[in-house]
Amino acid sequence: MSTPPPSPPSLPGHDRAPRGDGPPAASAAPAPAARHGGPAGGGGRAEGAGEGADRLPPPRAPLAARTWKEIAHLLLNLPMDIAGFVYVGVWVLCGVLLSVTVVGLPVLALGLVGCRQFGKVERARARTLLGVRIEEPTPIRHRVHGGFFPWLWTSLKDPVGWRHALYSFVRLPWGATTFAVTFVSLFAAWPVLPWLARGMSHVDRAMVRGLLSPSDELERRIAELESDRRTVTDTASADLRRIERDLHDGAQARLVALAMDLGLAKEKLHDDPETAAKMVDEAHGEVKLALAELRDLARGIHPAILTDRGLGPALSTLAARCTVPTTITTDLTTRPAPAIESIAYFTVSELLQNTSKHSHATHATVDLWHTDHHLLIQVTDNGRGGATTDHGTGLAGLAERLDSVDGLLLIDSPTGGPTTITARLPWRDPTP
Repeated sequence: MSTPPPSPPSLPGHDRAPRGDGPPAASAAPAPAARHGGPAGGGGRAEGAGEGADRLPPPRAPLAARTWKEIAHLLLNLPMDIAGFVYVGVWVLCGVLLSVTVVGLPVLALGLVGCRQFGKVERARARTLLGVRIEEPTPIRHRVHGGFFPWLWTSLKDPVGWRHALYSFVRLPWGATTFAVTFVSLFAAWPVLPWLARGMSHVDRAMVRGLLSPSDELERRIAELESDRRTVTDTASADLRRIERDLHDGAQARLVALAMDLGLAKEKLHDDPETAAKMVDEAHGEVKLALAELRDLARGIHPAILTDRGLGPALSTLAARCTVPTTITTDLTTRPAPAIESIAYFTVSELLQNTSKHSHATHATVDLWHTDHHLLIQVTDNGRGGATTDHGTGLAGLAERLDSVDGLLLIDSPTGGPTTITARLPWRDPTP
């Protein structure tokens, strides 16, 4: 006998019915025949029906909270649009009339700054009442030492300010329409008000996204690059401070002590040769320790094996030093650019350090492979899991550093394990 195939598992977020504005559909409602006098009951009460069979469903609000927010937004459209239309009209009129003098252009520039602030208020209103989250546009980039005229020119050619002004100017007819329809429907057509509010609020959402969002993808890209530049600068500054601290507290202090010991040995060379020989022997040991510290410091800056032999052998060296037994698998036919290679090496190094310190794993694997445009790294361990970017494990900083070079860090670490962390880096061929 064949068994029916198992039903596919439900995806997260799809196991509940969507919420709507109207009342929910009744589930397993009692049949009318169960009441007194029903045709199926033959004039009597249905067998097995309790007293709760005649109860009505619990009362609920006729409109959902989301619908009330949309109604509030539609009713606020008229006063906000009147204010925006008056502001833009007076500003443009004054700027045009005064443009024959030197005062007109600064008035236009200051008016555009005010339009930006009005757009900020409208984005906040849409975010609160419509649930539309629009990124804030990039601030105007004025030249630091450019003077008045460069500031004026930069302000006048601000595309964000002009689009905000257009939004305020064209909204008045729509604001009056939405206010009238919503206000009348509250008293005369409230059964269909949820659908009317949803349709009109969709138009508002489209206008906010179209006119109050950042200019284009280029502006968003500029903002991302500015954030990435700050991350790279902070990381480089932190690395320089770490190198300076390691040199000062490690090798430098040991070399200073070595110089003092050699000076004392030189003084005792003629008077007490045996003591001088012992001091020279101790100095020789200090030299070995100083060289080891300098070698470790150089490896932390850029390991020589990475430059000479590439990622595979360099990662094998990392695996040999890791306290958790680690298997390295690489599928790279060519080497990436030195910068990407270095970032990949230190990414694996930090992930293996986290595995050693926090995972309680007994085995880990590192896989590297190359797609058309990316270098992919996947580190897996059989530890206790629970790795996130919130617990101070260094993953948050690693994610920021990868993001600064258009990389990505994905963490899959359920409680109880296993943990799989995937890092994606852009593939760049080495320059000839």
